[in-house]
Amino acid sequence: MIRLIVSRLGQGILTLFVLVTLTFFLVRAMPGSPYVEEKAIPAHVLKRMKEYTGLDQPLPVQYFRYLKNLVIDHDLGDLIKKDGVKVSEIIADSFPVSLGLGILSIGIALIIGIPAGVIAAVRQNTCVDFACLAAAMTGICLPSFVIGPLLAATAGLGLKSLNVAGWSSMSDWILPSVTLGLVNAAYLARLARGGMLEVLSQDYIRTARAKGASESRIVICHALRGGLIPAVAFIGPAFAGMISGSFVIETIFQVPGMGQHFVNAATDREFFLIQGLVLFYGFLIVGANLLADLTQIALNPRLRNA
Repeated sequence: MIRLIVSRLGQGILTLFVLVTLTFFLVRAMPGSPYVEEKAIPAHVLKRMKEYTGLDQPLPVQYFRYLKNLVIDHDLGDLIKKDGVKVSEIIADSFPVSLGLGILSIGIALIIGIPAGVIAAVRQNTCVDFACLAAAMTGICLPSFVIGPLLAATAGLGLKSLNVAGWSSMSDWILPSVTLGLVNAAYLARLARGGMLEVLSQDYIRTARAKGASESRIVICHALRGGLIPAVAFIGPAFAGMISGSFVIETIFQVPGMGQHFVNAATDREFFLIQGLVLFYGFLIVGANLLADLTQIALNPRLRNA
């Protein structure tokens, strides 16, 4: 168990190092410059600005300087176009909003997707199974930028108590959370159904049925632990993606989360903000995958010796 955790942590640190390195050089290979303005900047002013941010140095010097600030000083850097504004402050201000959206969305996805997949597996090849499969396939095929405006146009305009923009009250949370949750609920339903079908075909399930165990006891006590492993493996990275990668939903419903900064940073060529957001997102992915692995081990003790 401890060896597995240490191995996963080592892989995570290596992944973050590669991610930081690739992001550093890729953002600097982007066309354009962060100093492009409508009005031409005098040469001496531009020189001083580059000296202040360190962008006048060769790329290897910038790279090792960034690593030193990151590892030793725990500093993600400052915004290039806003003096004194740190990347860590931007993340700290927007992360709670994205975290709240992610928690609500994953809760909706679990409440809808897991029961739908389990019921579909138990009622295999029936009308209930076909209906669940059709709904899940529809949710997979319809992207969030289609579901979001549809919900905003129908529920938001039809139900005056629901707001279609903002994040200031509880009524603002419903539509973006439901939109993001429905998309992931579709994947969870498919994974839960597949995992449950595989487990329900095992010999020990047939033995339990032969001993006269009720169907509900078989599903709850014997099949769920193994059948939900594929869904659990999906939940970890999906939750991290909901927190940091939901910029489409945040744009549609005007949610002031982290997603908006991904787009703005790329547009404004804010190198340090892009690097900080990518690193933070990678950290969330590594942490979520580790939690998913530990949850799978708890559900299936045979994985402890893997």
